Amino acid sequence: MNLSRTARLLLRLALGAGLAVIYVPLAVVLVNSFNADRTFGWPPGGFTLRWWEAAWNSAGVRDALWTSVRAGLGATAIALVLGTMAAFAVARFRFFGRDTVSLLIILPIALPGIVTGIALNNAFRVILEPFGLGLGLFTVIVGHATFCVVTVYNNVLARLRRTGGSLEEASADLGARPFTTFRLVTFPMMRSALLAGGLLSFALSFDEIIVTTFTAGAGVRTLPIWIFENLFRPNQAPVVNVVAAALIVVSVVPIWLAQRVSGQVSTH
Repeated sequence: MNLSRTARLLLRLALGAGLAVIYVPLAVVLVNSFNADRTFGWPPGGFTLRWWEAAWNSAGVRDALWTSVRAGLGATAIALVLGTMAAFAVARFRFFGRDTVSLLIILPIALPGIVTGIALNNAFRVILEPFGLGLGLFTVIVGHATFCVVTVYNNVLARLRRTGGSLEEASADLGARPFTTFRLVTFPMMRSALLAGGLLSFALSFDEIIVTTFTAGAGVRTLPIWIFENLFRPNQAPVVNVVAAALIVVSVVPIWLAQRVSGQVSTH
């Protein structure tokens, strides 16, 4: 498509404006994490690392970080198992209602987080509390897994549809058992898709706050919840900026790695 010089200029300006709206606030958070002024005067009168040191020495931050890591790893593990199994069922078998099943799997990531949170909170209270299990880390992991499954499912399903089943059929024709075929043929083909889906799942879980609020209970505090609780405390404001800056980096790295993995595979 050929565009005039004016049209190309307008598109570039629109692109720049869109990126600025997204990334300038994040850049301000990063800069303020080094701002020597406790009131965050702008432009910064100086820079310091003492807020990073204070955040590192904060027991509350470390506990919240460890909770977020455990929740992310748990949700990612569940998503990898369930998402892969669902993708195999949809990609390799034909059955009544297959498209409906696919829609139901994808739907949780499209629902408003507050709706998912309320639904899970009610379900956990009705189902788990009679057995003496209250809201806690387990319910947070299950809640995060409901939408993390979608990322794994989409990645694995796309890979299975692109590769087809001819190599698996050839392996079976040569006498390989199903497990051997999966280990030597199927798994190597979808390994990068699993890695990308797992990285995206961990990133989604790590910075989730809405669903976490409804499923964590009183004794569980993830890093996003810690930030929200301390956001308006004057003495904690510099540390909150540091934690938010660290959260940006931790969230960006898995997504960047997932994009690199997907991009390298698509070029082969």
